[in-house]
Amino acid sequence: MISDAARANLTQAGLNLIQQALSIYDSDLRLAVCNRRFQEMFDLPHALITPGARFEDTIRHLVERGEYGPVEDADMAVQSRVEQARAFRPHYLERTRANGRTIAVEGSPLPQGGWVTVYTDITEIKRQEALLRTRSEALSADLLDHAERLSETNRALAATNAALEQAQAELTEMEARTRLTTEMMPAHIAHVARDLRYTYSNRRLSSVMPGRPSNIIGLHGREALGDEAFGKIAPYLTGALQGEASVFEFTHDDSGRRIRVALTPDAVGDGPINGVYILSMDVTEETQARIALTQTRKRELAAQLTSGLAHDFANLLTIILGLQSRLDRLPGLPDAAHELTAATTAAARRGGTLLDRIAQMSGRREMRPVATDLRVFLADLRTLAQPSLPDAVVLDVDAKTLSEPLLIDPGSLQDSLLNLILNARDAIGTGPGAIRVEAVPVRDTWLEITVSDTGPGFSDEALARALDPFFTTKGGEGSGLGLSMVYDLTTLAGGRVLLANTAHGAEVTLRLPLRPATEASEPRLVLLVEDSPDIRQSVREMLIDLGHSVIEAETADEAEELAEIPGIDLVLSDITLAGQRTGLDLIEALARRGVGAETRLMSSLPPGDALRDRAAARAALLPKPFGKAELAAFLGGAS
Repeated sequence: MISDAARANLTQAGLNLIQQALSIYDSDLRLAVCNRRFQEMFDLPHALITPGARFEDTIRHLVERGEYGPVEDADMAVQSRVEQARAFRPHYLERTRANGRTIAVEGSPLPQGGWVTVYTDITEIKRQEALLRTRSEALSADLLDHAERLSETNRALAATNAALEQAQAELTEMEARTRLTTEMMPAHIAHVARDLRYTYSNRRLSSVMPGRPSNIIGLHGREALGDEAFGKIAPYLTGALQGEASVFEFTHDDSGRRIRVALTPDAVGDGPINGVYILSMDVTEETQARIALTQTRKRELAAQLTSGLAHDFANLLTIILGLQSRLDRLPGLPDAAHELTAATTAAARRGGTLLDRIAQMSGRREMRPVATDLRVFLADLRTLAQPSLPDAVVLDVDAKTLSEPLLIDPGSLQDSLLNLILNARDAIGTGPGAIRVEAVPVRDTWLEITVSDTGPGFSDEALARALDPFFTTKGGEGSGLGLSMVYDLTTLAGGRVLLANTAHGAEVTLRLPLRPATEASEPRLVLLVEDSPDIRQSVREMLIDLGHSVIEAETADEAEELAEIPGIDLVLSDITLAGQRTGLDLIEALARRGVGAETRLMSSLPPGDALRDRAAARAALLPKPFGKAELAAFLGGAS
């Protein structure tokens, strides 16, 4: 590679070999480049061919020397040419200089600003034209005029061709930049013609729909997308070709991803539709978050609707149980009456259990994901569930393909899987039979945990309604809330529940977001603020076990002073503290003072508490009680 200085010298040497004069002025009307022929043709002093020389000074020098012939007002002549230069346009002209020589002047603007001008001495050409006119009596005057016009037109055409080549180069550069921009976008951008064949694509289809090709130009939509995805998009493409723009979402079955597609007809004004522009984006994570938020809102609404009813119903059950107890103690009561009071008491107690289940479903429940080894988790699940199964029913668990820890809420998942295993047990009966729990990843998007059994399978009605609250096939023995609870916990985590029958029995699949656990965070210096000595000691030991160093404080005032210690990376504070100030007051004070340490909160206040809700809106919050795994996940960002 040569240096910039050497490259500039080579360029200047090449320009000096050109027989035409050349000058380039920038947008500020200052000289950028010229060649030796420019100085020689106009006999310019060295100061006017030095980069930075003003265009106005050069024009003034030429006017005063008589380059443009006699002028009445030199200042006006200079000003006129300067104004023309400021509004520069491509041009070609021929003019006769004061010394009698004729030059052709060709100018063209530059995309970076400024312009380039080429001066060609055409005196000899003009003399030959004059000689030809004088000596060629056989040629008519019209023919000579035509030859002269043709010669001038050819020179103008050459200038136009040069301008077109420059425009083409700029267009090519613009197209390359546009393609680079579209390639960098996390979306598939494409265009199809009316025959649904791709005329443009940014090679991002495979990142949005794994397994599909990247180079799809020339392919039909069905070839590029596959039969399943194309079948879902085709009706909207037909509408777009009829002028109907649309935005819709669909699930790509092969990868399990949720994809949003925007279709825009390719038409100008009321003109014909030439095809369709397509924008496709992977919105799987957005959909998971939306599902979880929707389920949370449903739970809050259900809690509002049932809280008053449950309270009154609990009071009624209490009265019923009390009356039945008094009735059962009456002397001389027949044996049949004792049986009736026992049955009534059992029914009332079952009603109390039902209320507890409703409270679990409608009350606010928080997901607490921690790094979990699925193999260990399922092994513990088997140990927990096996004693509840008949001897002839075999429980098999498999998570061989999942060796890395994942972020899940183990408590919610364990509740769901135990419920499904017990449902499978009830379907099989005393056996013989088998229940299988299998966990597999679906690409890099979902974790699918399937519970299958060798029972009779779901009825058509159960397949349609099994997830509805209070629907049961167990008669008076079931509450109808088991699968509803599974559905509730799964959707709260951003997942889905799928029911199906197989050749051997029923199958329930929990599809959860696949979120690998992040690696352990780097050691940090933590300021721990907690007014309970026992809790402070417990959290300190957890932090030290996780590799962090700890400084302790009991009040917000004490913590605010300690936060100035250099090197503190994190302030972890309880919300309720000894003294007048809360943990929320502390982190707001630190923010006002510009303390750079990260701030996080922990609390045993119940969900719905006003102070807790305000604090959670201000900083990440870890509910108490928690263990080391929950704390590690919280500090790693999975709060």
